[in-house]
Amino acid sequence: MPASVFGCLARLGLEALVTYDGQSIFTLAWVQVVGCFVMGFCLEIKDSFGQFYGPLYTAFTTGFCGSLTTFSSWQLQVFDAWINPSHYHRDWLRDVIDGLTQIVFTLALSLSSVKFGAHIASLLRPFFQTLPSPNRPSRYTLTALSVLIYAATCPAYFRLPESYRVKATSALLYSFPGTLTRYLLSINLNPRFHVLPVGTFAANMLGTALIAVFTVLQSTRGPPSPNGCNVLSGLANGYCGCLTTVSTFAAEVATLENKKSWFYVMLSVVTAQLLLLVILGPSYWAGNVSDRTTCSYT
Repeated sequence: MPASVFGCLARLGLEALVTYDGQSIFTLAWVQVVGCFVMGFCLEIKDSFGQFYGPLYTAFTTGFCGSLTTFSSWQLQVFDAWINPSHYHRDWLRDVIDGLTQIVFTLALSLSSVKFGAHIASLLRPFFQTLPSPNRPSRYTLTALSVLIYAATCPAYFRLPESYRVKATSALLYSFPGTLTRYLLSINLNPRFHVLPVGTFAANMLGTALIAVFTVLQSTRGPPSPNGCNVLSGLANGYCGCLTTVSTFAAEVATLENKKSWFYVMLSVVTAQLLLLVILGPSYWAGNVSDRTTCSYT
């Protein structure tokens, strides 16, 4: 629970931090790099995590890293690059190059970050082998604190200024359900299929389809009400953002054999783009995508 909340909050905060006029790189690149670095770090010291406190490893990898990185928003930005809804003054070839740039560089940066995180962890491994395991009262305290942290997202939504809802607090409400859905898909589907990690694939495709639906709902004629906008934005950034993951995806690609890894990457990207085309395409051709709202109520 708390790892999902903090991962989602870190993603939104990092995106806000690296979004500015004249930025040199697309904002999600930083999100994927940081999440994949932490994932690689945790994977390298997995045994030490298990000896210290097993659930903490799951919290950092499945919870924090999985919620910090996002596959659905990445694929949505790639699709936006290809259809050019902002009507930038460029030809179709530049649209294709822009989309390919976001695909290629995200993959390269993510895979490199996993390796780099593992390398740094290997240097620091001796410091993690001497950590004492928490006793039973400490574990119970951590469990209670975890529940309270997620429960705090509800008063945060209602008590903090209303302008925060679209930006953060609405997404935090849906963060844990998204992570839990991904976790359940992984533990139920991955063991049944040894060829590819079908659980992660299903989570990424489901989240991509849902974020496309929520984008269409935001682009209907007549902008949504502030409450409706809060919900749609929260579902897109919170539920879909935490349901889908690049860090686990990159870690799985790195462990698969060459042919399987390339097939997994191509299958994931092509399927996601086809889902966006089927769901978002009609809205774009009808002229709604270029006019879609940004849910920037104040």
